[in-house]
Amino acid sequence: MLSRIADGGMATVYLALDERLDREVALKVMRPHLAHDETFVSRFRREARSAAALSHPNVVAVYDQGQDDGSVFLAMEYVPGLTLRDVLREEGTLSPRAALDVLEAVLLALAEAHTKGLIHRDVKPENVIINDNGTVKVADFGLARAVSSQTMTSSSGVLLGTVAYLSPEQVERGVADARSDVYAAGLMLFEMLTGTKAFTGETPIHVAYQHVHGGVPRPSDRVAGLPPALDEVVAVATARDPDERPTDAADFLTLVRRTRATLTPAVLDARPDGAAALAAASVPTATAALPVRDRSAVVPAGGANGPGRSNGSGGSGGGHARTTAISLPREPLEGVVVADGRRGRNWWPAAAASVLLAAATAWFFFLGPGAMATVPSVLDRTQAQAVSALEAAHLDPSVAPAFSEDVAKGTVMGVDPGVGASVRRGSEVVLTVSKGPERFAVPTLAGSSLAEAKRQLAGTNLALGKVTEAFSDTVPEGQVVSSSPKAGASVKRDAAVALVVSKGRQPIAVPDFTNKSAKDAQQALTDLGLKVDASKQDNSDTVKKGDVISQSPRDGTLFKGDAVTLVVSKGPVLVDVPNVIGKQVDEARSVLEAAGFKVKVERALGGIFGTVRFQDPESGQAPKGSTVTVTIV
Repeated sequence: MLSRIADGGMATVYLALDERLDREVALKVMRPHLAHDETFVSRFRREARSAAALSHPNVVAVYDQGQDDGSVFLAMEYVPGLTLRDVLREEGTLSPRAALDVLEAVLLALAEAHTKGLIHRDVKPENVIINDNGTVKVADFGLARAVSSQTMTSSSGVLLGTVAYLSPEQVERGVADARSDVYAAGLMLFEMLTGTKAFTGETPIHVAYQHVHGGVPRPSDRVAGLPPALDEVVAVATARDPDERPTDAADFLTLVRRTRATLTPAVLDARPDGAAALAAASVPTATAALPVRDRSAVVPAGGANGPGRSNGSGGSGGGHARTTAISLPREPLEGVVVADGRRGRNWWPAAAASVLLAAATAWFFFLGPGAMATVPSVLDRTQAQAVSALEAAHLDPSVAPAFSEDVAKGTVMGVDPGVGASVRRGSEVVLTVSKGPERFAVPTLAGSSLAEAKRQLAGTNLALGKVTEAFSDTVPEGQVVSSSPKAGASVKRDAAVALVVSKGRQPIAVPDFTNKSAKDAQQALTDLGLKVDASKQDNSDTVKKGDVISQSPRDGTLFKGDAVTLVVSKGPVLVDVPNVIGKQVDEARSVLEAAGFKVKVERALGGIFGTVRFQDPESGQAPKGSTVTVTIV
């Protein structure tokens, strides 16, 4: 490691040297409490692989992930520059042109992720980096999901995210999809245009409440002179109902570009008066953990987001954002014992204190935390039923999800301490709850090399099955044509996936159809998958009409779709037969030979006069070079 870049609630980021490729990287090392969480580590690896699949100029590239001596790390592209938060802190607001330039780059990055089924979940200015050359990059794809579960952000009911940019559905239900990223991008546009966050409050809870129950104000209400078209863009992107937002970043990008085309250069380059003075209002936003709503009342909790510094690599754990946990306060003990060291003149204060002490002791051991409780029978119950039973027994339930091929999803299949155990009230009891059968999705392997397919299968806990080869006209040699089970199929751990690998295009032997029927040749070559050009025709004195004079190529091998050219015979050249009847034989011969015919002379009655009496053929056309017979008398 070369130096420490930044610290955060999730991780510490270092500038490090990749000795294999001799390049600088940003190395994000996760906090020990995350590294010891097996659920997080497994999910982190999966999400890091997904993020590494993103290859886009506006995405901070993920090079590698791993675990070394108990430390979980992520190696990313090192991006020297400023975060969008740094820019907003210095500038206060951006012109509409600059804001839309940044937003378009962010949406291009998010659109690439959305097309591959990856949701960012923590879009905010701290995760947008503007490189020294002006390139805008988005960082920390997948990390928010790595800390969260698939639908809820924490099995303990805690919602992870940056409060100022959380969508209503993330606050209320702990779920997120592409439209949640759109919501956050809309809030970033609001902040770039106005220099202030859409929602602020004394505590993260207050901010989250506004996302659910308030409406995002119009940017023009904060900064006079902004065009209504930008108000509309922000309103559509930040609609409380996800169904009223653009479906994904690509859809939102289309809206942004269409709106931008309606704005004049003067409007795009306008800056509000005193824009720099707003910079102080834009403070770094911490990633905060919020309790998912499970009751109608909202209980405020103390805590504030502290400012951080940019690390040049982005990320919710990069040091520019601190993770803050907000939890509901526990009820205090009702029994209080007060000891007074001063001696009174009367004996009754001491007696009263003794009675109170005895009462408090009795309460503690029989009714309070010191009392004993029996772990109730909760096996084969639903998680909700088991939690309710433990709470009724004055115990503190916690849930440890685990896969099971036999126990239905959501059903308790283990309890620690065991059923019937005697423990103190308030003790933690761990419920092992079935997540149902463990299944893994077969990755998309078509188009990959065999070596790459093996690596992908190993990374998804699947095994390589039988490998066969087959010709393919569309898949290059050595690449995977198909898999069985197909991509996306849900299979057990270590299931074998059979592959068909391309041998390349299948060669086709070309038959020779010279001097054969062109019609038959065209049909046979077409049946072989070749394209036939038989449009060229020529006369031939040796090849009969309709047969093939020549073929190119005449032999050898071709591939499906390749072309074969045929030259088809029109037969010999035909010329007009001169009429020589009545002419003398020598003149008749000269006329016929000049027309290109051979002459045969037959005599009748001795032919003593030398005059042509008959000719065959007498008229019409005949092949040039053919014989005309004349009869003289």
